[in-house]
Amino acid sequence: MKFFSQASRLIAGATVAVVSGCAVHVTPVPQYVAVRPASVPTTVTVAPMAVVSVYIEPPLEQPAPVVVAWAPPPMLVEAPPPMPFRDAIWIGGYWTWQGNWVWAAGRWSAPPRPHYRWVHPYYEHRDQVVIFISGHWGAPDVEFVAPPPRLHLELEVVARGVIPGPRPIGPTGVFVPAPPGSRPGIIVPAPIGTAPAVVMSAPPVMNVGMRVQTTVNNTTINNNRITYITNVTVIAPAAATASGRPYEANVPAQAHLAAALPAVFHAPAPSAAAKPVPPVVPPPSAAPAVVRSVAPPAPAVNTNAPATRDKAATEKAAQGDAIVHTLAPAAAAHTGAQATHEKAATEKARNESPEEKEKRLKNEKEKEERERHEKGTQ
Repeated sequence: MKFFSQASRLIAGATVAVVSGCAVHVTPVPQYVAVRPASVPTTVTVAPMAVVSVYIEPPLEQPAPVVVAWAPPPMLVEAPPPMPFRDAIWIGGYWTWQGNWVWAAGRWSAPPRPHYRWVHPYYEHRDQVVIFISGHWGAPDVEFVAPPPRLHLELEVVARGVIPGPRPIGPTGVFVPAPPGSRPGIIVPAPIGTAPAVVMSAPPVMNVGMRVQTTVNNTTINNNRITYITNVTVIAPAAATASGRPYEANVPAQAHLAAALPAVFHAPAPSAAAKPVPPVVPPPSAAPAVVRSVAPPAPAVNTNAPATRDKAATEKAAQGDAIVHTLAPAAAAHTGAQATHEKAATEKARNESPEEKEKRLKNEKEKEERERHEKGTQ
């Protein structure tokens, strides 16, 4: 009733205003429209970080394990060049930890000591984290020791700006990273001591299921020479691979042979920024020169004058001491200058190029011949 009474008064007022000739402005009733908010994605896709490739100088003994919160990325493709010399060993070519998973660039290297062998990196999935031991040189009489089951370590500190990746996806135990192009986080169970390069030629996997089986020994005879090749078997069911087809292949267990196989998914490893710097061995320092004093023979004196004889001997001894003290600093300075010159020459010879070395040897030879000719003419 109240609504109708207000409406009646409004109509009556409008009628009176029209009759009286006044203009009436009626304020329109605001209309409220429900606006649906923009849809917000439930997941955010983060672009992968750029791969960092580094050269490493492997330690000469097994390093301490570290604990990382997420799995290493899938493997990258890095085909080794031809072996530069006999007994060269292919090291690197795997993911290592330096505040983030970085690629340890592969290279040929000679063992640092006789009979030393290369020990591949160690990855273990334990309690939703990764226990990692980097590749290193092993002495011939020292065996690799896996981290004990009750190992308690703090998580490694992450470098500033690094975005953590997914935790390891797969069964617990020792593993190698997934093949190139695989889903991040997937791990491939493998025996201890397996080279990560054995999966470089395998197809990408999107689900858990790929594994590396125990090694198999094969013997090849070429030109009456027997070569023992150790292989591993990489197996994946159809549900694990990106192509949906099962996979099984025998792969060489040696890292350089496995890395040389053609890859299904080509994800090339970037070049490292700089070559590894070998440890600087200082040149042997020159032995200090020994200055011996030889007193001149005492002149004949009158034996009948003891005081005169003692005085002369005292003066000669003092004179000899003065000669020694005068010659010692000069000899020491000469020795130091000679050692500095030899050290500079050694450093220059170490850093010179083959062309510079050939030119230097040629100049030295010409100088020797010229000096020999001058001595002959004299």
